[in-house]
Amino acid sequence: MKHIVLILAAALLLPHTATAETTRPSISVTGEASISVPPDTVEIDAGLTTEAKNARDAMEANNTAMGKALLALKSAGVAEKDFQTSRLSLTPQMAQRTPNSQAQQITGYIARNRVTVRLRDVTKVASIIDTLVNAGVNDMGGISFGVSNASKLLDDARAEAIADAKRKAEIYAKAANVTLGSAISISEEGGAPAPVYRSKFAAAPASAPIAQGEETLRIAVSVTYEIKAAQ
Repeated sequence: MKHIVLILAAALLLPHTATAETTRPSISVTGEASISVPPDTVEIDAGLTTEAKNARDAMEANNTAMGKALLALKSAGVAEKDFQTSRLSLTPQMAQRTPNSQAQQITGYIARNRVTVRLRDVTKVASIIDTLVNAGVNDMGGISFGVSNASKLLDDARAEAIADAKRKAEIYAKAANVTLGSAISISEEGGAPAPVYRSKFAAAPASAPIAQGEETLRIAVSVTYEIKAAQ
């Protein structure tokens, strides 16, 4: 009987101990920091649209035209690994339906081919756009600037974000008349930032002026600190 009593006493004690550990007083805050740097990469979204009476002619014309555009990119010094087809489509053109028509008639086809061009020298943006337009590209979708080593550049900002979190926690602790303890959990919010500047244009004229500006990289961390009663 004594053994049974001891086992029951231990079983009742264990949940109480675990609850006490998980509910220790704490305070959670978010620290933030940012850094502004000039972009060092850029992506250009370009497309080529052709029309013809039948599907085969539309596709052949499109393939020929895009082939010339890709050769122009290579001649301009863009490596093959830095441009890639992003979308290829063939769409029928339908005649306007009239009250007397039984069904819509196909009058032709539109072929579209889009390519993404990645540049590792942002000073070449305008000249590459001119190259594409002069090679026959007739649908410039947009450009997006980015920072290739964003995560490494954010390391200093991460340290600043932790300092910002501690500053906020100390303010709350002082106001609540408690003592701030050590950090018991740290988590980074979100992931590496995406390019924040994007310029859209339907068609780019020759010698289009491009303003690269700066990228603002932001970081946020959630930190939980233990708190104790003031001495």
